[in-house]
Amino acid sequence: MTAQQLKNAILQEAIQGRLVPQDPNDEPASVLLDKIRKEKQQLVKEGKLKKKDLEEKSISEDEIPFEIPESWEWVRWGMLGEYKKGPFGSSLTKSMFVPQSDEAVKVYEQKNAIQKNYSLGDYYISKEKYETMTGFTVRPGDIIVSCAGTIGETYLLPPEAPIGIINQALMRAKLHLDSIIPYWLLHFQYILLIENKLKGSGSAIKNIPPFEVLKAMPVPLPPLAEQKRIVAKIEELLPKVDEYGKAQEKLNKLNEELPERLKKSILQEAIEGRLVPQDPNDEPASALLAKIREERKQLVKEGKLKKKDLEEKPISEDEIPFEIPESWEWCRVSLTGDVITGGTPSKTESKYYGNDYPFYKPADLEQGINTINSVDSLSVEGFNHSRKLPEDSILVTCIGSIGKTGLIRKEGACNQQINAIIPNKRLFVPEYLYYYILSPVFQETMQENSSSTTLSILNKNKFSQLLLALPPLAEQKRIVERIEQLFKEIDKLKK
Repeated sequence: MTAQQLKNAILQEAIQGRLVPQDPNDEPASVLLDKIRKEKQQLVKEGKLKKKDLEEKSISEDEIPFEIPESWEWVRWGMLGEYKKGPFGSSLTKSMFVPQSDEAVKVYEQKNAIQKNYSLGDYYISKEKYETMTGFTVRPGDIIVSCAGTIGETYLLPPEAPIGIINQALMRAKLHLDSIIPYWLLHFQYILLIENKLKGSGSAIKNIPPFEVLKAMPVPLPPLAEQKRIVAKIEELLPKVDEYGKAQEKLNKLNEELPERLKKSILQEAIEGRLVPQDPNDEPASALLAKIREERKQLVKEGKLKKKDLEEKPISEDEIPFEIPESWEWCRVSLTGDVITGGTPSKTESKYYGNDYPFYKPADLEQGINTINSVDSLSVEGFNHSRKLPEDSILVTCIGSIGKTGLIRKEGACNQQINAIIPNKRLFVPEYLYYYILSPVFQETMQENSSSTTLSILNKNKFSQLLLALPPLAEQKRIVERIEQLFKEIDKLKK
């Protein structure tokens, strides 16, 4: 149950006489009704009401929605007070407003009701204009109700509030007995709640019921003493409901964040060698690195690499972020395969663009821990004028938002905002490199090594020199298998 649902349930209990116990010593609601009738008769004598306002239409059994305690009475909403909606638009326009002065009369606005503050607003009318609009007057002790946009907000004007008029977005309620105001406000919330349920509009109030409908609505009226107990009980409960709501929001946020937190934790465990057990029969990572170095020497002999490409920057103790198993090794990204930065074929050459090869951009990497598909594509000619990426290449954003990562399953090309690793798949499992780059430590390392200019940049050279922990090839496969198994279980939490 949400906090709003709990508030609604409490309100329902209150209006139906089940929130507080009845007291047989209470003066019954029938006595309260007699007082209201006498007040209305006095208003007729003073010319403030018409005789027809004394008429009371009986309430039939069909109109009564639920049973109430014996000491309560059913009355119509219109019996409790007078109600007035603001003037039509053409009756009050901005051209009629005057500067604030001792002679000017305040125009109350919707924000006064919403923010419960009579002092807000800068609209005033002259006394002469006010004399033509006295029917819309509000005084201290009157209730104003917002009727447009944010519907149903109520505000009891305090004693210090100036006399004024309501604008088009407000309704005025002037009750015949001040003592019933707190209960009236309570029941008004209930009316909006019921109206909302009938219209199926969820928790957002759409409209206040039409005037004639509102005034004709049956109201369950408790004894005055019980009204006070009901209001006091609700004032006691609502802060607790609010606390419950805040706790619920925190829990909901935690539940929303939990899957991603779990995934990050799993990735960190994986790259530190704690996700799967080591197997002493695995060929150690040192053997992998020896093979890589031999291959690179051969490529130099073949003229495919330069001698300087064999140079390796020594790894210092200060660079190593955590301990790894004995069968693992630390190495730089440059040893995992070819590292390139993408480029964009000339936009002026329409022949470069078509539907033959995907052209990957940072937006394509928003799909998170999944393989990615590109939105844009290149023609064969455009692909031939690009830095080609075979399938299983790992893409990492290097400009602006650093570290968004993707693993492609179809050969293509990428733009200049992306660094790409074309992994040596005989020595590395591409998925392992992919998940390693997504790990919290590596993501943080990329941020730390990016430029601190207005637009963050992690160039290819810096990216190539970043460290990663390399497990034996067989363990890389076990790690990937375990990660994907756990991620599937975590994704079930979202459903």
